[in-house]
Amino acid sequence: MKPQKRRKIFIFDTTLRDGEQCPGASLTPDEKLEIAKQLERLNVDIIEAGFPIASPGEVEAIQKISKVVKRPVICGLARMVPKDIDAVREALRFAQKKRLHVFLATSKIHREFKLRKEKSEILKLSVQNIKYGKKFFDDIEFSPEDAARTERNFLVQAVQAGVEAGATTVNIPDTVGYSMPEEFGDLIALLIKKIPALGKSVNLSVHCHNDLGLAVANSLEAVRNGANQVECTVNGIGERAGNASMEEIVMAIDTRRDLMNAYTDIHLKEITKSSRLVSHLTGLVVQPNKAIVGRNAFAHESGIHQDGILKMRQTYEIIDPARIGLKGSEIVMGKHSGRHAFRERLRKLGIKLNAAQLDEAFERFKGLSDQKKYVFDQDLEAIVEDQLGRIPETWHLEYFKISSESGSRPEATLRLKHKGKVSSSDSDGDGPVDACYRAIEKITGMKGRLSHYGIQSVTSGKDALGEVNVKVTFGNREVSGRGTSTDVIEASIKAYLFALNKVCAHIEQKPVSPI
Repeated sequence: MKPQKRRKIFIFDTTLRDGEQCPGASLTPDEKLEIAKQLERLNVDIIEAGFPIASPGEVEAIQKISKVVKRPVICGLARMVPKDIDAVREALRFAQKKRLHVFLATSKIHREFKLRKEKSEILKLSVQNIKYGKKFFDDIEFSPEDAARTERNFLVQAVQAGVEAGATTVNIPDTVGYSMPEEFGDLIALLIKKIPALGKSVNLSVHCHNDLGLAVANSLEAVRNGANQVECTVNGIGERAGNASMEEIVMAIDTRRDLMNAYTDIHLKEITKSSRLVSHLTGLVVQPNKAIVGRNAFAHESGIHQDGILKMRQTYEIIDPARIGLKGSEIVMGKHSGRHAFRERLRKLGIKLNAAQLDEAFERFKGLSDQKKYVFDQDLEAIVEDQLGRIPETWHLEYFKISSESGSRPEATLRLKHKGKVSSSDSDGDGPVDACYRAIEKITGMKGRLSHYGIQSVTSGKDALGEVNVKVTFGNREVSGRGTSTDVIEASIKAYLFALNKVCAHIEQKPVSPI
């Protein structure tokens, strides 16, 4: 039996229209343009850029997008009202490839309580306005809103009428996320059976909401039953519980090619960038355990999982993180981590221990991980350093003072002890920490480039210890430092001196780069 040819699934991205309807996610025209340019790099097929009749700002945004973004089809939404269609015409007048998307509710509850119209009126309005739109658009999408709760026979009537009036795409929305996957799949199969042109000469689309957490499952079931377009949003944002998540749909189709027998043209390496840009501009933080783009999606702390990942990534990862634009998996060191992950992390840090030393260091690591939620590389280095002997304290903090007034640059006074001699210096800076680091450079004659500065609370309460972690490059060598104190400025100084003393221990206190 000859294998069936894989079907192309069109990705209709509605982040800038339905996604923006999420409370608190409103975007300026310039922000919409930035996202649209990234969606073009992502290689989506259609961008629904907005709802032009909503405001002059919507029209401005869509026109900006249309002038710059050329490869995808640019789409505008309209009710079945001529003035809405005219607003889409105006918004899309610069678009090279354009689509009109018209919608009208068909379900009984919407007909009776929202529209107050009979079935015959719904059909008449749909036909009239699709035909009106055909005067100006070759590409028209028709959505019978709340299709999933519409009586099946009437839905078939409405879809057939839309196709005969000139719709080139029919979209079946599960507007309130009510359907179950099998039920929604059966609906798609029924429509194709009754109207064979769907999914072939007329594109068959689905638009699913996530009120029951089933938007992606329903979309995929629709694809399995013949739909060839999916409407979705980056990060799954949208009103109420959100829309079907673009990245989850795309990666499910890609990962389960054996089952889906379909493909998309999405540039997978742009997925992470797209997610982060949308999160940044909308202010909607992606939940850590979100599939594909969540912070923890490729992070492993369980010792059993870490051991498996280190031996063969596919044991616990079905997606290579590099495919979606990440550098790789993340091994999170914590109380669940095992000996294999601990040994591998030390190896990456350039630390070599014999068997006895490794056993002792691992026990100390386990003790620390019971006290701290996350154990960082600097903690591991500190464990080993404490075990093998402290780094000689070439430079020791004797005293510091910060002077700062509103509107002026902070000034720092430091005294450091070196080989029994105390030296002091003053310096100003962009902030109190910067001022302290500049003063250290003056005293030691060693100039470092700070590549990382991180601060966190070790404990809770007003007297909490502040833990500062830094990475500093002296010459060609990058070293880390760690300092703790109830005073975060003192912790910052200690962290920098810790890094500096590491370098001094290796170069016999000769300056790396005199100022």
